Amino acid sequence: MGETPPQLANPTASLYMDPKLPEFLRLFDIDLVFDVGANVGQFARELIAAGYAGRIVSFEPLTEAHAELERSSQDHGPWVAAERCALGAETGEAIINIAGNLQSSSLLPMLDGHVQAAPRSRYVGAEAVPVRTLDDTGAEHAASARAPFLKIDVQGFEDQVLQGATRLLPKIRGVQVEMSLVPLYDGEPGFEWLLSRLRALGFDLWWIRPGFIDDSTGRALQVDGVFFRSSGNATL
Repeated sequence: MGETPPQLANPTASLYMDPKLPEFLRLFDIDLVFDVGANVGQFARELIAAGYAGRIVSFEPLTEAHAELERSSQDHGPWVAAERCALGAETGEAIINIAGNLQSSSLLPMLDGHVQAAPRSRYVGAEAVPVRTLDDTGAEHAASARAPFLKIDVQGFEDQVLQGATRLLPKIRGVQVEMSLVPLYDGEPGFEWLLSRLRALGFDLWWIRPGFIDDSTGRALQVDGVFFRSSGNATL
């Protein structure tokens, strides 16, 4: 996510995962979570702490963050760190821009409005990263899954991840995706575009959680949208 969300009123509340998400995963019988854009594993750790006991496969391209991700996942059998890579529309190599807060790092140029709202997110370096597709790297993990869930937090590269998952998407039961309400990265798809894209893929919007907020104005700049298939067979 662009910045750590502001501390919630409940001091034990989740910062990286909506507290309602584990309930949704139970409703839809989710048994595998693809954690794309895992950073150092904050989302996965919170999901496990909330009681999710299924498998998690985390993807992270940054060398520093991936090393910490591997350490974090070692003590949790159902949680594994995939090879260090960015996920995109096709296999190759790319240059990722490294943000000062790491979490805002992106394959896309950052716009001035993002830096103004969160100065710590300013780019401070870059590194080459391998790019893979979820179809290639996730197929083996998904083979035995009944109902996978795809979480995407990739700073403007969301549609590239979806394009690289065309074979797996029919099996995916739910998606969580970070959606920008205002332009933050050059070339990113915005909220309306992603909403239409996921609806066209057969997913219904289920829940919205505020994410990146401009503290100086109180304006929400990004939200996390949670989607499930209309034929997802929730266990209600």
